[in-house]
Amino acid sequence: MSAALIRRLLASALIASSMFLAAACGEEATPTPTLAPIPAATPTPTPAPTPTSRVEDFLEAVSSSIANMSSAKFSMVDETETGALFFGTTFKRMEAEVEDLGSVKMQVEVETPNFGFVQIGIIKVGDQAFLRFSDDAPWTSLPPDQVPFEFAGLAVVFSNLPETVQHAAITGRETVHGARTVVVEVVVDSEALLPLITTADPGHEMTVTLWIDEAGFVLRQLRLVGQIYDDDGPETSRLLTIEDINVPVDIELPDIVSGQ
Repeated sequence: MSAALIRRLLASALIASSMFLAAACGEEATPTPTLAPIPAATPTPTPAPTPTSRVEDFLEAVSSSIANMSSAKFSMVDETETGALFFGTTFKRMEAEVEDLGSVKMQVEVETPNFGFVQIGIIKVGDQAFLRFSDDAPWTSLPPDQVPFEFAGLAVVFSNLPETVQHAAITGRETVHGARTVVVEVVVDSEALLPLITTADPGHEMTVTLWIDEAGFVLRQLRLVGQIYDDDGPETSRLLTIEDINVPVDIELPDIVSGQ
Protein backbone atom coordinates (compact mmCIF):
# COMPACT_ATOMS: atom_id res chain seq x y z
CA MET A 1 0.00 0.00 0.00
CA SER A 2 1.46 3.38 -1.00
CA ALA A 3 2.13 6.19 1.48
CA ALA A 4 -0.27 8.50 -0.39
CA LEU A 5 -3.13 5.97 -0.10
CA ILE A 6 -2.44 5.48 3.62
CA ARG A 7 -2.63 9.27 4.20
CA ARG A 8 -5.96 9.45 2.34
CA LEU A 9 -7.46 6.59 4.36
CA LEU A 10 -6.34 8.19 7.63
CA ALA A 11 -7.94 11.49 6.61
CA SER A 12 -11.22 9.72 5.80
CA ALA A 13 -11.12 7.95 9.15
CA LEU A 14 -10.62 11.24 10.99
CA ILE A 15 -13.58 12.84 9.18
CA ALA A 16 -15.81 9.89 10.02
CA SER A 17 -14.71 9.99 13.68
CA SER A 18 -15.49 13.72 13.94
CA MET A 19 -18.99 13.18 12.56
CA PHE A 20 -19.64 10.35 15.01
CA LEU A 21 -18.53 12.47 18.01
CA ALA A 22 -20.68 15.39 16.90
CA ALA A 23 -23.77 13.16 16.75
CA ALA A 24 -23.00 11.70 20.18
CA CYS A 25 -22.91 15.20 21.73
CA GLY A 26 -26.48 15.93 20.60
CA GLU A 27 -25.75 18.11 17.64
CA GLU A 28 -28.20 18.01 14.78
CA ALA A 29 -27.30 15.17 12.48
CA THR A 30 -26.24 16.23 9.10
CA PRO A 31 -26.63 13.77 6.26
CA THR A 32 -23.28 12.31 5.51
CA PRO A 33 -22.45 12.50 1.84
CA THR A 34 -21.53 9.28 0.20
CA LEU A 35 -17.87 9.42 -0.68
CA ALA A 36 -16.62 7.73 -3.78
CA PRO A 37 -13.91 5.13 -3.17
CA ILE A 38 -10.41 6.59 -3.29
CA PRO A 39 -8.57 4.99 -6.15
CA ALA A 40 -5.19 3.52 -5.33
CA ALA A 41 -2.28 5.56 -6.59
CA THR A 42 -0.65 3.89 -9.56
CA PRO A 43 3.01 4.90 -9.85
CA THR A 44 4.47 5.17 -13.29
CA PRO A 45 6.81 2.21 -13.64
CA THR A 46 10.43 3.04 -14.38
CA PRO A 47 12.00 0.21 -16.35
CA ALA A 48 15.14 -1.01 -14.62
CA PRO A 49 18.09 -2.13 -16.73
CA THR A 50 18.35 -5.87 -17.06
CA PRO A 51 21.47 -7.60 -15.72
CA THR A 52 22.54 -8.40 -19.29
CA SER A 53 22.34 -4.80 -20.47
CA ARG A 54 24.21 -3.59 -17.39
CA VAL A 55 26.97 -6.11 -17.95
CA GLU A 56 27.27 -5.03 -21.58
CA ASP A 57 27.55 -1.40 -20.45
CA PHE A 58 30.37 -2.30 -18.07
CA LEU A 59 32.22 -4.34 -20.71
CA GLU A 60 31.94 -1.57 -23.27
CA ALA A 61 33.25 1.01 -20.79
CA VAL A 62 36.17 -1.24 -19.78
CA SER A 63 37.08 -1.81 -23.44
CA SER A 64 37.24 1.96 -23.96
CA SER A 65 39.36 2.55 -20.84
CA ILE A 66 41.85 -0.17 -21.85
CA ALA A 67 42.16 1.24 -25.37
CA ASN A 68 43.09 4.62 -23.84
CA MET A 69 45.65 3.12 -21.44
CA SER A 70 49.18 4.45 -22.04
CA SER A 71 51.03 2.09 -19.70
CA ALA A 72 50.48 -0.35 -16.86
CA LYS A 73 52.02 -3.10 -14.78
CA PHE A 74 50.55 -6.59 -14.63
CA SER A 75 51.09 -9.65 -12.54
CA MET A 76 49.62 -13.11 -13.03
CA VAL A 77 49.80 -16.16 -10.80
CA ASP A 78 48.66 -19.77 -11.03
CA GLU A 79 46.43 -19.70 -7.94
CA THR A 80 45.77 -23.41 -7.63
CA GLU A 81 49.27 -24.54 -8.74
CA THR A 82 47.75 -27.06 -11.10
CA GLY A 83 50.81 -27.23 -13.32
CA ALA A 84 49.80 -24.78 -16.06
CA LEU A 85 52.41 -24.93 -18.80
CA PHE A 86 54.48 -22.12 -20.29
CA PHE A 87 56.87 -22.91 -23.14
CA GLY A 88 56.98 -26.50 -21.92
CA THR A 89 57.74 -25.53 -18.30
CA THR A 90 55.44 -25.24 -15.27
CA PHE A 91 54.12 -21.69 -14.93
CA LYS A 92 54.24 -20.06 -11.50
CA ARG A 93 54.09 -16.29 -11.77
CA MET A 94 54.49 -13.46 -14.25
CA GLU A 95 55.42 -9.79 -13.81
CA ALA A 96 55.02 -7.49 -16.82
CA GLU A 97 55.20 -3.87 -17.88
CA VAL A 98 53.28 -2.57 -20.88
CA GLU A 99 53.84 0.63 -22.81
CA ASP A 100 51.22 1.89 -25.25
CA LEU A 101 49.84 -1.69 -25.14
CA GLY A 102 52.18 -2.58 -28.02
CA SER A 103 55.46 -2.91 -26.12
CA VAL A 104 55.82 -5.40 -23.29
CA LYS A 105 58.56 -6.57 -20.97
CA MET A 106 57.84 -9.62 -18.84
CA GLN A 107 59.58 -11.90 -16.39
CA VAL A 108 57.97 -15.31 -16.00
CA GLU A 109 58.82 -17.57 -13.08
CA VAL A 110 58.63 -21.23 -14.06
CA GLU A 111 59.71 -24.59 -12.70
CA THR A 112 61.68 -27.06 -14.80
CA PRO A 113 62.55 -30.72 -14.05
CA ASN A 114 66.29 -30.20 -14.49
CA PHE A 115 66.93 -26.66 -13.25
CA GLY A 116 64.21 -25.99 -10.68
CA PHE A 117 62.90 -22.42 -10.58
CA VAL A 118 64.10 -20.13 -13.37
CA GLN A 119 62.97 -16.82 -14.84
CA ILE A 120 62.14 -16.51 -18.53
CA GLY A 121 62.45 -13.00 -19.94
CA ILE A 122 60.49 -11.72 -22.93
CA ILE A 123 60.66 -8.29 -24.54
CA LYS A 124 58.52 -7.18 -27.47
CA VAL A 125 58.61 -3.75 -29.12
CA GLY A 126 56.62 -3.32 -32.31
CA ASP A 127 57.27 -6.26 -34.61
CA GLN A 128 60.44 -7.43 -32.83
CA ALA A 129 60.57 -9.81 -29.87
CA PHE A 130 63.30 -11.54 -27.89
CA LEU A 131 63.45 -14.35 -25.35
CA ARG A 132 65.94 -15.68 -22.81
CA PHE A 133 65.55 -18.67 -20.52
CA SER A 134 67.44 -17.29 -17.51
CA ASP A 135 68.81 -14.00 -16.24
CA ASP A 136 72.36 -14.81 -17.36
CA ALA A 137 71.43 -16.35 -20.72
CA PRO A 138 71.76 -14.44 -24.01
CA TRP A 139 68.70 -12.99 -25.72
CA THR A 140 67.50 -14.85 -28.79
CA SER A 141 65.08 -13.70 -31.45
CA LEU A 142 61.45 -14.77 -30.99
CA PRO A 143 58.72 -14.55 -33.67
CA PRO A 144 56.32 -11.84 -32.42
CA ASP A 145 53.30 -14.12 -32.85
CA GLN A 146 54.92 -16.52 -30.34
CA VAL A 147 54.76 -13.98 -27.52
CA PRO A 148 52.10 -15.68 -25.37
CA PHE A 149 50.37 -12.52 -24.14
CA GLU A 150 49.26 -9.67 -26.39
CA PHE A 151 48.04 -7.03 -23.96
CA ALA A 152 46.76 -4.81 -26.75
CA GLY A 153 44.31 -7.64 -27.39
CA LEU A 154 42.70 -7.12 -23.99
CA ALA A 155 40.58 -4.27 -25.39
CA VAL A 156 39.63 -6.51 -28.33
CA VAL A 157 38.52 -9.28 -25.95
CA PHE A 158 36.24 -6.87 -24.11
CA SER A 159 34.79 -5.32 -27.24
CA ASN A 160 33.95 -8.82 -28.52
CA LEU A 161 32.58 -10.20 -25.24
CA PRO A 162 28.95 -9.11 -25.75
CA GLU A 163 28.86 -11.35 -28.86
CA THR A 164 30.97 -14.23 -27.51
CA VAL A 165 29.74 -14.47 -23.92
CA GLN A 166 27.56 -17.45 -23.00
CA HIS A 167 26.54 -16.16 -19.57
CA ALA A 168 27.06 -12.83 -17.82
CA ALA A 169 26.06 -11.54 -14.39
CA ILE A 170 27.01 -8.92 -11.83
CA THR A 171 27.79 -10.91 -8.68
CA GLY A 172 28.65 -8.21 -6.13
CA ARG A 173 31.02 -5.44 -5.12
CA GLU A 174 34.49 -5.69 -3.58
CA THR A 175 37.41 -3.41 -2.76
CA VAL A 176 40.58 -4.17 -4.74
CA HIS A 177 43.76 -2.21 -4.00
CA GLY A 178 41.69 0.50 -2.34
CA ALA A 179 39.26 0.87 -5.25
CA ARG A 180 35.57 -0.01 -5.00
CA THR A 181 34.83 -2.44 -7.81
CA VAL A 182 31.87 -4.18 -9.42
CA VAL A 183 32.40 -7.92 -9.78
CA VAL A 184 31.25 -9.33 -13.12
CA GLU A 185 31.32 -13.00 -14.05
CA VAL A 186 31.13 -14.22 -17.64
CA VAL A 187 31.43 -17.62 -19.30
CA VAL A 188 33.18 -17.81 -22.67
CA ASP A 189 34.92 -20.33 -24.90
CA SER A 190 38.71 -20.29 -24.69
CA GLU A 191 39.04 -19.08 -28.29
CA ALA A 192 37.42 -15.79 -27.23
CA LEU A 193 40.67 -15.08 -25.36
CA LEU A 194 42.91 -15.48 -28.43
CA PRO A 195 43.44 -11.72 -28.91
CA LEU A 196 44.94 -11.66 -25.37
CA ILE A 197 46.45 -15.16 -25.03
CA THR A 198 47.68 -15.76 -28.55
CA THR A 199 48.46 -19.46 -28.14
CA ALA A 200 45.21 -20.48 -26.41
CA ASP A 201 43.70 -23.79 -27.55
CA PRO A 202 40.06 -23.68 -28.68
CA GLY A 203 37.22 -25.83 -27.38
CA HIS A 204 37.39 -25.16 -23.64
CA GLU A 205 34.82 -23.36 -21.49
CA MET A 206 36.25 -20.59 -19.33
CA THR A 207 34.74 -18.76 -16.37
CA VAL A 208 36.12 -15.22 -16.28
CA THR A 209 35.68 -12.98 -13.23
CA LEU A 210 36.28 -9.25 -13.65
CA TRP A 211 36.80 -6.61 -10.98
CA ILE A 212 35.85 -3.28 -12.58
CA ASP A 213 36.46 0.08 -10.86
CA GLU A 214 33.07 1.74 -10.35
CA ALA A 215 34.49 5.25 -10.70
CA GLY A 216 36.51 5.02 -13.90
CA PHE A 217 35.50 1.60 -15.32
CA VAL A 218 39.14 0.52 -15.00
CA LEU A 219 39.82 -3.22 -14.93
CA ARG A 220 41.61 -4.02 -11.66
CA GLN A 221 41.67 -7.82 -11.67
CA LEU A 222 40.86 -10.67 -14.01
CA ARG A 223 40.51 -14.33 -12.99
CA LEU A 224 40.52 -17.07 -15.63
CA VAL A 225 39.23 -20.43 -14.42
CA GLY A 226 39.38 -23.43 -16.72
CA GLN A 227 41.56 -24.71 -19.52
CA ILE A 228 43.28 -22.19 -21.73
CA TYR A 229 45.58 -24.87 -23.11
CA ASP A 230 44.81 -28.53 -23.76
CA ASP A 231 47.39 -29.54 -21.13
CA ASP A 232 45.79 -27.42 -18.38
CA GLY A 233 43.84 -29.06 -15.58
CA PRO A 234 40.10 -28.23 -15.69
CA GLU A 235 40.33 -26.28 -12.41
CA THR A 236 43.35 -24.19 -13.40
CA SER A 237 42.89 -20.65 -12.04
CA ARG A 238 45.01 -17.72 -13.24
CA LEU A 239 44.66 -14.36 -11.49
CA LEU A 240 45.76 -11.26 -13.42
CA THR A 241 46.17 -8.05 -11.40
CA ILE A 242 46.61 -4.65 -13.05
CA GLU A 243 48.42 -1.79 -11.26
CA ASP A 244 50.23 1.50 -11.92
CA ILE A 245 47.92 2.39 -14.78
CA ASN A 246 49.26 5.27 -16.90
CA VAL A 247 52.45 5.47 -14.81
CA PRO A 248 55.20 5.94 -17.43
CA VAL A 249 57.50 3.01 -18.20
CA ASP A 250 60.37 2.73 -20.66
CA ILE A 251 60.67 -0.51 -22.62
CA GLU A 252 63.61 -0.94 -25.01
CA LEU A 253 64.85 -3.84 -27.07
CA PRO A 254 67.88 -5.63 -25.60
CA ASP A 255 71.35 -5.27 -27.02
CA ILE A 256 71.70 -8.80 -28.33
CA VAL A 257 75.37 -8.25 -29.17
CA SER A 258 76.38 -7.72 -25.56
CA GLY A 259 73.68 -10.05 -24.25
CA GLN A 260 72.29 -7.37 -21.95
